[in-house]
Amino acid sequence: MFAIVFPGQGSQRPGMGQDLHTQYETAREVFEEVADATGVDTVGLCFHTDEASLRRTECAQLALFTCSMAAWRCLEEASGLEPAAFAGHSVGEYAAVCSAGAISLSECAKLVKRRGEVMAAAGREVPGTMAAVLGMEAEPLSALCESVADSGVCVIANDNAPGQLVVSGNVDAVHALSAIAPDKGAKRVVPLSVSGAFHSPLMEGPGREFAQTLQEARFVGTMRAPVYANTTAAAVTDSSAWPELLARQLESSVRWTESVQAMRSADVTDWIECGVGEVLCGLIRRIVPDARVGKVVDSATLDSVVEEVAG
Repeated sequence: MFAIVFPGQGSQRPGMGQDLHTQYETAREVFEEVADATGVDTVGLCFHTDEASLRRTECAQLALFTCSMAAWRCLEEASGLEPAAFAGHSVGEYAAVCSAGAISLSECAKLVKRRGEVMAAAGREVPGTMAAVLGMEAEPLSALCESVADSGVCVIANDNAPGQLVVSGNVDAVHALSAIAPDKGAKRVVPLSVSGAFHSPLMEGPGREFAQTLQEARFVGTMRAPVYANTTAAAVTDSSAWPELLARQLESSVRWTESVQAMRSADVTDWIECGVGEVLCGLIRRIVPDARVGKVVDSATLDSVVEEVAG
């Protein structure tokens, strides 16, 4: 059985989605609908924005969402695939919820735009940072986070795969952990180029603000397949659950390892990453070594995946 997964921030690059936009009317329709809903020139954003600007949270999130939805809609049209599940990493969860039918594309695009704005503002008001910690497991890293509490907040923000975790929090606390982690078993600590302490308690205030926006959104669709939620790693089939889950996601850890394991336990054997790059493909292979993975990022990879699905 197939699952469709969508990447989160950190996967974006200039020119993202351009080949699909050039080759497929379906992709162009997605770009146009997102532009109409948000007032953002999605073509200019994705194709002509310089890398530094595109990495800004308020730009990156809407660009990733647009490209992810364009890739999925093209795959859906070309293959007729009916996935057994959807999931997305961080902002990718919005593409998953939209693709599963819980909310319309235009409504979801507005939420993604607002989410990016809220998170960017939070990063300016409460400075924070994130770092990838490689070679440690969750339990010892969590204890290490507690050991630097005198320096501020530092928590596990992303459980991406075995031995690949991300911490988030106050700058001083993350730096303190980064300095001692190699002596406590970490193979390497990599600072991340982000504008805030995302998926940490420092996002509690922005989370409350964004919760009101989510409550006013129209989650009315009948979901075609479950979405495995970042905050719980559980399958969600009720559209009405998403306002609360997406609000909590801003300040909660992304439980990606558990989500992929849960999908595998539900007999998912194949994962297709739609959007930009293949970060999730790599993580899934680490979580489920015998997983079959594919990506749709342009016309060539789309053709390859369609051929594989048909076979």
